[in-house]
Amino acid sequence: MVFPRNQWYVAAYGEEVGDGLLARTICGEPIVFYRTRSGDAVALADRCVHRRFPLSEGHRDGDRLVCGYHGFTYEPDGSCVAVPAQKRIPRTARVPVYPVVEQDSLVWVWIGDGDADPTAIPRAPWLAADGWVVVRGMEPLEARYELLVDNLMDLSHETYLHGGYIGTPEVAETPITTSVDEEAGVVRVSRRMKDVECPPFYANSTGIKGRIDRWQDIEYQPPCLYLLHSRIAPAGLEPAPDGDDSAAFHAEIVYGITPSTETTTFDFWMVARDFALDDPEVTTYLAESNRTVVMQDVVALNLLEKVIATEPEGYQELSINIDTGGLAARRLLQRMTDGS
Repeated sequence: MVFPRNQWYVAAYGEEVGDGLLARTICGEPIVFYRTRSGDAVALADRCVHRRFPLSEGHRDGDRLVCGYHGFTYEPDGSCVAVPAQKRIPRTARVPVYPVVEQDSLVWVWIGDGDADPTAIPRAPWLAADGWVVVRGMEPLEARYELLVDNLMDLSHETYLHGGYIGTPEVAETPITTSVDEEAGVVRVSRRMKDVECPPFYANSTGIKGRIDRWQDIEYQPPCLYLLHSRIAPAGLEPAPDGDDSAAFHAEIVYGITPSTETTTFDFWMVARDFALDDPEVTTYLAESNRTVVMQDVVALNLLEKVIATEPEGYQELSINIDTGGLAARRLLQRMTDGS
């Protein structure tokens, strides 16, 4: 599978794009990001039209980029305005510009040739909303992005890979329900656990003592955005008949799954919470604990990539009921890839 094109991908966190030049390869395309003096994020192809030198290795002259090899100079719209030793600018002297949108604290970039519709960008409003505190990071993954999608769609691995953090026996023991909205292109996987062990990740952050009811409701909007709506409450505490659930604790776990190359991925991870908003110790604990969990996944998926690279052609996997969400995600990704 190659990359779905004519799609929006998370390129960076808003604070990563500033006065400096940020180089990222997304879906095999080298791109340089920076912010103009007016505050707009800009994305240009990270290759000088002259001799392909990375523009990210050059420097800025106001809002212009100057190639560090021969001095070709580009405006934010990609047009070349200066070349060495002559006044005439060749008509073809320009670099591609990528549409960029900032939304919910994320910088999204459009990869493809079709019309870049900003309204098609999926939302994660908790990342920039009042009443929520967010911790986040990004880990480079030496593995194809499909492996990260598989990993996140089947959370039964928490029991075995993330024990002592977010995994408990009940995660692997509890069946899931899976649904696919074919028109919207969304895969949903739900696991509702009642009267179960509270993992340290939530016991130490919420202060709950004893057993809990735990909901894991996944919403994957391929190719890039993954949402895990997590509800944690003392065992037996249900939402009120009017829908009020303020007595429970909620965490919105968000992933931006962005392919870099065919075998590398940018793993953007975020945890937004609606509890302990003014407690810096909880913030530090969740940031450190979640990064530990992410790194456990990184190690496992990097290993899987090496295994796949050496296995014989036509190797057949075995799938079971817990894989229904992942298999649905694969199908939608393949459909998007075939149609792009």
